Amino acid sequence: MLDGVSLDQLRTFVAAADEGSFSAAARRLRRTQSAVSETIANLEGQLSVVLFDRSARYPRVTKQGEVLLADARSVVSAVDGMKARAKGIAGGLEPELAAVIDVFFPITTIADVSHEFRQEFPATPLRLYVEALGGAVQPVIDGRASFGLVGSLPTLPPGLAAERITSVKFVMVAAARHPLAEHTGLIPREELARHVQLVLTDRSELSTGREFGVMSPSTWRLADLFAKHAFLVSGLGWGGMPLHAVSKDIAEGRLIELSIEDIPVGGLKLPMSAVYRVDAPPGPAGRWMIDRLKSCSKGNCGTVIDSAESV
Repeated sequence: MLDGVSLDQLRTFVAAADEGSFSAAARRLRRTQSAVSETIANLEGQLSVVLFDRSARYPRVTKQGEVLLADARSVVSAVDGMKARAKGIAGGLEPELAAVIDVFFPITTIADVSHEFRQEFPATPLRLYVEALGGAVQPVIDGRASFGLVGSLPTLPPGLAAERITSVKFVMVAAARHPLAEHTGLIPREELARHVQLVLTDRSELSTGREFGVMSPSTWRLADLFAKHAFLVSGLGWGGMPLHAVSKDIAEGRLIELSIEDIPVGGLKLPMSAVYRVDAPPGPAGRWMIDRLKSCSKGNCGTVIDSAESV
């Protein structure tokens, strides 16, 4: 019976879980609610697993369903990725490669890979945007960029495919003269809330109404990572930074890595992915760039992605 599980069933399962109701999934998939309900019921029958608890007003994914939902996402993502790559290859070489880079990604790695890119595609100009949060995704949605390297926006809009590239280390820091730098032991969140937190603001509207990593009610918002770095060094607040951007400041004593409860020693691992539209995937030049960055994250080129861990 498992051989009869279809990609359509898995897409419907993922859509129903994401949307929170069969009716919303039906609108997303442009089907009737009864068709979505029937598809889910058939999938449950084939798997011999109840995927949704229907006892409440809205169906909720069961514990068993949560486990299988991760598998369903992987299958759907893999097929979408294969289709997108095939479409990109068949589309021919791009007249220009435009990409958007998350501010948290080491730009030196992009520069190193771009040297090889120029040799591989001498007639293809390169256009790069550097943005944060939804700003690293919006150019892809708008069609201004072939793909984006995204990490600072945890959730992606529908219609995008993502390929994991690496993980960048992300640490919480403050100036050596900042009051938090004098704290001994783990810093509780109540103490953090007494101080200004410097956070990046989104140039797009994709993260409107949502906060990522904000722990203090008192925030100063900056749209530029370099400005945030300067404010941190000046002691105007505390905040998170990619380790590769502040490792020299930590080594030379200008910044102190903060030990915060619920955050592992050495910082967090921020996943970085190549993101592109399923209906407009990268062509050969963009595909080469993505694959080369994957290779560099594993140490298979001249310069390994600094302060990152390969997956």
